[in-house]
Amino acid sequence: MVSFVSYGLGSIGSLIASVAVTRYGYEMLGAIDVSSDVVGKDVGEVLGLSKLMGIKVESDAEKVLKHAKPDVVFHATGSYLDKVYDQISLSVTHGADVISTCETLAYPYYRYPGLTAKLDEEAKRYGVSVVGLGINPGFLMDLLPSLLTAPCINVRKIEVTRSLDASKRRKSFQKKIGLGLSQEEFERRLLSGDITCHVGFSESILLMASIMGIKLQDVTEMTEPLLAKEDVHVGGLQIKGSQVRGIVGQGIGYLDGMEFIKLKLIAAVGEEDYDEVKVYGEPNLTWRCTTGTPGDIATVAMVLNSVRRVMEARPGLLTVKDILPITCPNVSMKL
Repeated sequence: MVSFVSYGLGSIGSLIASVAVTRYGYEMLGAIDVSSDVVGKDVGEVLGLSKLMGIKVESDAEKVLKHAKPDVVFHATGSYLDKVYDQISLSVTHGADVISTCETLAYPYYRYPGLTAKLDEEAKRYGVSVVGLGINPGFLMDLLPSLLTAPCINVRKIEVTRSLDASKRRKSFQKKIGLGLSQEEFERRLLSGDITCHVGFSESILLMASIMGIKLQDVTEMTEPLLAKEDVHVGGLQIKGSQVRGIVGQGIGYLDGMEFIKLKLIAAVGEEDYDEVKVYGEPNLTWRCTTGTPGDIATVAMVLNSVRRVMEARPGLLTVKDILPITCPNVSMKL
């Protein structure tokens, strides 16, 4: 049986832990968080399970990891590697494989070459594997489109679009994209880091290129607010005209001075839910998910479905391409 410790019990971290226990049969040995809302409480209560687990959420990560000695740590606390490096490093030094939802860890060589080399060295020293995974980065805008080039004999350009109706997403996501802010306040908070919008355009582009064996010359990314043209009242949200109703962001990877990979994310109230990949080549291919991919549970699935592959992988800092194939081990004819 796989044993684990949860490092971070926010929306995603709690969902990972809950599904790991109830659907995958993994053994939870500890939980780490710093929020006063959960520290000291039984994990069963925090996760909304039907029974208590006899495990208290603790803020002392060193104590939890030293006592638990888990096979793997499910890490879900932040988006930027430099902010969460010490947490991951601590998990590594206690001999645990680490699967993290940290977006920039999906392809950390771009923003953090120094930390990447250091973390890779530590993971090898302690004989464990570390990987950043999720639905995006980790699948929709990098792994999936790279695999969709397999039936082509030539590829000229790849375009990926993810469109989300933000009114259907959790409140923390709505806050992250600045819903209801003025344009000026949105730009100020984005610049200061108070809101992050989507993190990982460049990581996805470079991860896709890495999987395909292509060396790009440059990558760029940008995010702009989408403003409401009139008052919007939907799903408990009240957004006035001229306030932010969502975002549109994009990342572009250049090959030989031309756009080769183009990623576009639209996350706004009232937008259509869909995911689409277009491969321009021989032949041209289009893949489209008309319902959109549910981000939270899909991120959980990517993390949990990778556990066996990560535990079997070589020690060091890895990306998703190092642990393929990832498939769902739970098969049932009943839903």
